[in-house]
Amino acid sequence: MKRLSSLATAALMGSACQLHAAELQEKSFTSEATPLECQYLLSIPDGEAPEAGWPLIMFLHGAGERGTHVHDVERHGPPKLLAEGKSIPAIVVAPQCSPSTVWNPHLVKALTDKIAAEESVDSARIYLTGLSMGGFGTWDTATEFPETYAAIAPICGGAGIRFLLLPRIAKTPCWIFHGEDDPVVNVEFSRSAFEALQRLGAPVKLTVYPKTAHDSWTRTYEDPQFWEWLFAQKR
Repeated sequence: MKRLSSLATAALMGSACQLHAAELQEKSFTSEATPLECQYLLSIPDGEAPEAGWPLIMFLHGAGERGTHVHDVERHGPPKLLAEGKSIPAIVVAPQCSPSTVWNPHLVKALTDKIAAEESVDSARIYLTGLSMGGFGTWDTATEFPETYAAIAPICGGAGIRFLLLPRIAKTPCWIFHGEDDPVVNVEFSRSAFEALQRLGAPVKLTVYPKTAHDSWTRTYEDPQFWEWLFAQKR
């Protein structure tokens, strides 16, 4: 666990380490359980996988990256870090929503299961994170499938109509992020979810960035402390 954390810190800070930036591969997926399909980017670290397998990070983009050109997903988050040549010691999967659609938890779950079955994945370290629309998708998917993810990190999103389902993830480590002055998604969406989970005794954290608008994701994904926390979580 400490090795994963130190590798993450070194890679994301640009220090020399044993990992090299992995290629972002274009893939497509059709769910057998639902009539849903998507394109996605897949990154698998170079070199031999750990004995238990690689951690798996499912990243859900925001509304601005919906479309038919899957590399648009590289604008933000883990795909952006990888495209810039930074290394993440995990398998990263970044699906793309079609135009005018939102995240469907069943599609996200089906893709998670596919990657976990086909790649060298540590089933105890499967993580879910997303920003804005993807933050909402993170809440939606985690509450729909509470036994799947070892930790979640919703950024500038909200639980929305699934607020009443938060007890389902009372045992799931969760770190919530939001900008104090977000004009797109009010910070109270995150604060209310945080307070509800706190009342349930959940392992939840909230970071509100002062004087920050909608982009609360850049500093989050570039912060080594975030990655150290994430990779420390295990089911």
